[in-house]
Order: sequence, then C-alpha cells, then structure tokens
Amino acid sequence: MSEPQTSHYVLRISCEDQVGIVSAVAKFFADREFSIVESSQHTEPSSRQFFMRTLLSGKPMNAEMMDEITTAFDAIARSFEMSWSFRSTEDKLKTVIAVSKWDHCLKDLLHAWKTGDLPLDIVAVVSNHDDLNSMATWYGVPFYHLPVTPDTKPQQEAQMLKVMEDTGSELMLLARYMQILSDDLCKKLQGRAINIHHSFLPGFKGAKPYHQAYEKGVKLVGATAHYVTADLDEGPIIEQDVFRVAHSDDVDVLVTAGRQVESRVLMRAAKWHAEGRVMMTSSRRTVVFDR
Repeated sequence: MSEPQTSHYVLRISCEDQVGIVSAVAKFFADREFSIVESSQHTEPSSRQFFMRTLLSGKPMNAEMMDEITTAFDAIARSFEMSWSFRSTEDKLKTVIAVSKWDHCLKDLLHAWKTGDLPLDIVAVVSNHDDLNSMATWYGVPFYHLPVTPDTKPQQEAQMLKVMEDTGSELMLLARYMQILSDDLCKKLQGRAINIHHSFLPGFKGAKPYHQAYEKGVKLVGATAHYVTADLDEGPIIEQDVFRVAHSDDVDVLVTAGRQVESRVLMRAAKWHAEGRVMMTSSRRTVVFDR
C-alpha cells in the first residue's frame, strides 16, 4: 500500500506580541489536518514585535484550495493585525542574478541550483559586461547583456527591472555586480535584492580591496550578505563569515579566500531567503530562523 502524498508549506507571520497567537495558528491548521514539522518564534524585547515561521505538512493543494486556506486564515490574521504569507515549498522563488566580470559567486549559485541544492529558480542572468555569457548559456539560463554608462544608467536599470517583471521574478542576487544601484531602484527592490561584499576591519573601499588588506596585515578575510538599500553596503544583514589568514600568506591567498567566503555567504543568504527564514524587524534588524 502506497504512502499518502504530502506537501510542505511555510507560514510566516509578524505582529505585536499577544497571548494566544501560537495556539490560534496551531488550532487552525490542526482542524484542517496539517501537521507542524517545525516552528520558530521570536519577540523583539524593545518593540514587542512577534515573528513566527512554521513549516507544515499536509495534502497537496491546487490553486483553488490554496485560496480557500488563505481566505480562511485571513480572519485570524485580522484579529491579531498580522502581516503574513503562506506558500508551498514547491513554489520556488524566481530569481535573477546580476553580475559583472567576476564569476565565482555566479558559478557556485548556478551549480547549486542545477543540482537542486538551492531552493529557488534562476530564470535569468543580467550583466553590464558580456564576459559571463558562456557560463550562463552552459547552464541553460538566458543571459542579458545590459551595458551601462553614467548617462545611460536610468535606462539600463529600467531594463533590469523589465527582465524581472517579464520573468515574474521575486528576487535579485547581486553576485559581485560592480555597479552602485540608484536610490530609485533600491526602493523598488526593497526586501527583494541581496548583495554580497567583502567586509574587513577596517573596511577597504575602492579598487583591489584584498591587496589593500594584504598591505595592512589583515588577519581575517570576511564577507557580508545584506539586503540592498540606498545606504551603500549598510542594508539589513542576513549572513556573515570570516576566513583566517596568516602573515605568510601572499595576496593571492587573500583573493582566493575572499572569493570562497563571498560565495559561501551569498549562497546561505539566498537559501535562507528562499526558504522564508529571514524576517525584518521595524528597526531594520533581521531575524533568521532555524539555520
């Protein structure tokens, strides 16, 4: 006798902390024969803002059944004044990757996506250079070469947005895209674009940051993945990591270590965002559940 089919769903809620939220949610889904696989909660001490991410298992549902569930749950959501979302884990986030010339982050993202280790759907690669066209093509991903100059920046960014709109994408990953996004584009992509950048103490800006780090005797090579905002490299942080280097390591070792940690950190951030594990507080901190 075959096992009954089950699907998985992620519920995310945020609201003011109140008595009865968890029990109301659990009862709602228990009454509809869903099982809770895992559930995580957090309350911000200063604002009393409550966050919850719950992974549920239940029968497979078509679009009409999903609408029935969301319509019914909306009554509970209104009673607690919740912001919330509910989606199937089979509904992968369509994603556009933006790159320039460096290929390390793009290569690792495409490989993880192709092997099923990255739970999103990469639908396009956009770049201000044509260097990585062959890599995207090899993986079967459409490549859009969108050159940019200071004079054409508004038109080029409009083309980037059009690629997202035409593909129905909900996420953009800046995989070492070496252009500063305009304030207008940052606002349009708020909460939907993740950047990766090197992060040292001190933070080296400009050309060849790893060479600068070598000259200053840096002992830790780091990277930070964060949501894109108009404040350059200061958006809400999703993930960070470091790699220790020694005085005997030359600049090539720093460059290699830096690229490895950049790829690793961006991969984690993309995965956690796709799984609905990252939530934003009113103070622009991130809550990252069950990593």
